[in-house]
Amino acid sequence: MSKALIALAAVVALVVLGYAGAAAGLDGLMGVAIPYAAIALFLGGMLWRIYRWAKTPVPFRIPTTCGQEKSLPWIKHDWLESPANTLQVIGRMALEVLVFRSLFRNKKVELHSNRLVYGGEKWLWAAALAFHWSFLIILVRHVRLFAEPVPFFINWLQWADGFFELFTPTLFATDMVIVAALTFLFARRVVLPQIRYLSLPADYFALFLILGIALSGILMRQVFKVDIVAVKGLAMGLISLAPTVPEGIGAAFYVHLFLVSALLAYFPFSKLVHLGGVFLSPTRNLANNSRAVRHINPWNYPVKVHTYEEWEEDFKDVIKACGLPMEKE
Repeated sequence: MSKALIALAAVVALVVLGYAGAAAGLDGLMGVAIPYAAIALFLGGMLWRIYRWAKTPVPFRIPTTCGQEKSLPWIKHDWLESPANTLQVIGRMALEVLVFRSLFRNKKVELHSNRLVYGGEKWLWAAALAFHWSFLIILVRHVRLFAEPVPFFINWLQWADGFFELFTPTLFATDMVIVAALTFLFARRVVLPQIRYLSLPADYFALFLILGIALSGILMRQVFKVDIVAVKGLAMGLISLAPTVPEGIGAAFYVHLFLVSALLAYFPFSKLVHLGGVFLSPTRNLANNSRAVRHINPWNYPVKVHTYEEWEEDFKDVIKACGLPMEKE
């Protein structure tokens, strides 16, 4: 639990810093300078990551597969597990990114009466899927703060998200789902001894930081009311590179914005960067067609080789004297 407490203390410190900055009247710093710095760190860090990934040599075809590769016509080919062309790779990647297919098939291993027992772990898949999709929907809903007029699909999405019309203002379904999913993922790390042993403070920090963002957003909407018109004015100013800080936004909003800025700055240098890494992973984005295509490392250094034919020609007299057979008589 000490690792979790360290991460929790770090997130609480961020909340205190955000509130202190708002209470001190540093609206320009909290509403303009810090968000711009966080965006710059996010973009610069992601570009640096992509550059490092792109320049990493991949001399071999190393896709992760668990199905039959395409070979002879009468052998059934598993195109999803072992894609043979780009179209099949796209299908595999789409299922991986959109529904976490490999995580759905994840197995847990337990020892019962000196026997290894394999079982499914669908709760982890469900919680991860609920968290990521809720996070995406929440991000898309926030587009209304940066666009005028608001795109029609954003209004439809917000209506669908608030369909149950719980409380006033409406408590969105994704707000409840993301909090529940994050709580489950945290509890799993604490309760399961194997996962707790492997977990680092950074793992808990990401969970607590995103949970803090979600809770501060819910509290800002349901409890600590803020001037949404002023918030949109600030957002429109930031996106148009002509920032102005309206009066009376409130400390709750600056705490929320400070946590979001911390997440943006932290994102490229953490495990959360798998958002982009999955698309550049050679274990996922390569076709398994080594039987159909001969892949030669393009940067192989030219090496003078001594073929068997040349060796036999050099030592033919000795080979004949020993009575050994030769390829070329």
